[in-house]
Amino acid sequence: MRPFAFCRAGGFTLIELMIVMTLIVILAGIGLTTYTNGVTRSKEAVLKENLFRLRDSIDQYYADKNNYPETLSSLVLEKYIRTVPVDPFTQSTDTWKLVMSEINPEDLSETRGIFDIKSGSEQTALDGSQYSDW
Repeated sequence: MRPFAFCRAGGFTLIELMIVMTLIVILAGIGLTTYTNGVTRSKEAVLKENLFRLRDSIDQYYADKNNYPETLSSLVLEKYIRTVPVDPFTQSTDTWKLVMSEINPEDLSETRGIFDIKSGSEQTALDGSQYSDW
């Protein structure tokens, strides 16, 4: 037995550690991108459903009363919807863009009401369109 023999201690070299760290960073980046896209897709699905429900309740209101609702709160008061839904991208119920109906020139006593509704967000969707155009 040699008294000063050098034995290689078990462990990783710097190159091996750098390779492992690089792989971890790449996998974390892929996971973060997938997570972010998943969150955006779920918000888009909620926005589409909210717009569908609001437009459907506006149509039902018009079919029942033969005029459009003046405010979104009138849909709640008349029990067409329980509450005004939150826009998932603006996180508010006050940012909906209301498209008002035109006044019939033959019937000037008619009041303007909400004909359509759109998102108040100026962000771009994953498909390249604007949420405010939906």
